Amino acid sequence: MDAKVDIKQYMTDVGQRARAAARVLAKTSTGAKNAALLAMAEAIVAAQADVISANKKDMDAGRDKGLDDALLDRLMLNQERILGMAEGLRQIATLADPVGAITDMSYRPSGIQVGKMRVPLGVVGIIYESRPNVTADAAALCLKSGNAAILRGGSEALHSNQAIARCIHAGLKQAGLPLDAVQVIETPDRAAVGELITMSKYVDVIVPRGGKGLIERISSEARIPVIKHLHGICHVYIDSAADLQKAVKVAYNAKTQRYGTCNTMETLLVDTAVAAKVLPELGKLYQDKGVELRGCEATRTLLKGIKAATVEDWDTEYLAPILSIRIVKGLDEAIEHIHQHGSGHTDAIMTEDLASARRFITEVDSSSVMINASTRFADGFEYGLGAEIGISTDKIHARGPVGLEGLTSQKYVVIGDGHVRT
Repeated sequence: MDAKVDIKQYMTDVGQRARAAARVLAKTSTGAKNAALLAMAEAIVAAQADVISANKKDMDAGRDKGLDDALLDRLMLNQERILGMAEGLRQIATLADPVGAITDMSYRPSGIQVGKMRVPLGVVGIIYESRPNVTADAAALCLKSGNAAILRGGSEALHSNQAIARCIHAGLKQAGLPLDAVQVIETPDRAAVGELITMSKYVDVIVPRGGKGLIERISSEARIPVIKHLHGICHVYIDSAADLQKAVKVAYNAKTQRYGTCNTMETLLVDTAVAAKVLPELGKLYQDKGVELRGCEATRTLLKGIKAATVEDWDTEYLAPILSIRIVKGLDEAIEHIHQHGSGHTDAIMTEDLASARRFITEVDSSSVMINASTRFADGFEYGLGAEIGISTDKIHARGPVGLEGLTSQKYVVIGDGHVRT
């Protein structure tokens, strides 16, 4: 039997087991799900030395393969990040369980009552690159929302993902839940992805997390609904009415707190009225941090020696210490720039003018819009979701960080007392 047939059979078996586990999870109590999550957190903390050891194998292999700094940063696990994974699990355990909630019950003229019940999606397939913390986050969110999860991480994180999966299974076992509730694909064969995204009989939704190439491939080839964002070209706009001290602090953080994340600022827009006051200070801070600056012609008159920004720069998600800067003539031009070049992910305005702030959050069509805050806050954990399975820039079903509610749907519930339609 050739490898392709083996992969097909393997993935079919994974799908069948996931579907069976999903039926169990749909009726599992909140207490049992929370017990599993807390047990997973304890297992991860207890096994952190093993997880770091497994991660070191992946990091060493990644360096040998020439992975860039942004990918290595996403791949790396240390004690702080491992404890963060455990804390995310605990936080999800404290969140309200959306499954089974009945809302909007009302009497109709016929006498029946009509409402909606929140229900799991079923089986969620997650395809991701580099970040092994996604293994814990995705497993926890799917479990709490009553979904079975099929996780296919990148080959560069194979050892890390398997180590985390062992902790997840330990938590499931301790809580008496089926281990098939969370399955981590064991083969690095890319054919497994092709099978996963076409198994409509067993999988209800696909969530791709990774580079633009991966997400474009999944979106074009999947026969299953996809929750996705292609890239994060995020902006901070410093308005003429901004508090410049706040603006410097936020714009610096939005770019430099972490470079390899989808909510990192890639383009800074500055109102011409305050550019001369704020850009020299910001430019020095960025350059001292090692950030390469690329600016429009007006920016280059204020920041000598920086590269000229090209049209391609405004449309580029760098995921690196590179920043494009453009001076604009007011709020209208800033919003137009975001409409032309943004990716609908996260955009922020720095202003003390309420009318400008209101216009910005009304007219900028992104999944997260912010006033006087860093784009780096666009994150499920920071939004109180416990964690996120991904960020969606789509407009149907789920948008922005996708947490528990985004992993559920609703069905109508009708209550009568022998009612018949006449």
